[in-house]
Amino acid sequence: MTGPANSSSPPRAREGLDALGQLVLTEHTRPSMLQRIVDLVAQEMPPGAEASLTLVRDEQPTTAAYSGRLAEHLDEVQYERGYGPCLEAALGGLLTEIPDGRTENRWPGYMTAFLEQGALSSLAAPVPAPHMSGGLNVYARTAHAFTDDDRAALARFAAYAGAVLTNMDALQDAQELAEHLRKAMEFRSVIEQAKGILMERQKLTADQAFRALADASMAANRKVHDIAADLVLTGELIEAP
Repeated sequence: MTGPANSSSPPRAREGLDALGQLVLTEHTRPSMLQRIVDLVAQEMPPGAEASLTLVRDEQPTTAAYSGRLAEHLDEVQYERGYGPCLEAALGGLLTEIPDGRTENRWPGYMTAFLEQGALSSLAAPVPAPHMSGGLNVYARTAHAFTDDDRAALARFAAYAGAVLTNMDALQDAQELAEHLRKAMEFRSVIEQAKGILMERQKLTADQAFRALADASMAANRKVHDIAADLVLTGELIEAP
């Protein structure tokens, strides 16, 4: 889990950051954790604002979570066009703002859809994560909706989101490793049981017992583990030719 917000956080956002810091990774799936982050961002931004989280892997951007249809739609418009403030933040690593869409002259193709959807301002902060690019985006229906506190708060939320993504990747790696080790121990246990049966019945050494399993595996064109499991279950060993 991430740490609590410190006393230097913007006052309005401190409650949301503290809530984010109290999230326990093992109690959430990846989608539910990212959705919770976005919901907290939306709560701490100006009233009526919508938030989303853009993740870019292998040059493919996707919206991992969003708090409203406006945010989802404007994200998708940017992905289709290949440019826009959320991609600028995610790929360029810069806090990117549209103060008033009516006077914005960057991304002209995107701004048409932006205004048609009823948005007038937006703010996007880069999400620092080691294995992907990301951006935390906020859309508002009023011009000049964001204050300095909002900008600082979004940057802090983005840093927390990056820590959460990094920790969840590490947790997933640890869980996968544990599962691999569990399966390896199961395989080894079955093979050891089968070897013990052969050693007892045929008075073989451990090496000879394993060789018998390996010969049976090659004769049947099956894995040694499967041959061993059959032997443990049925008491029968496929004889090698």
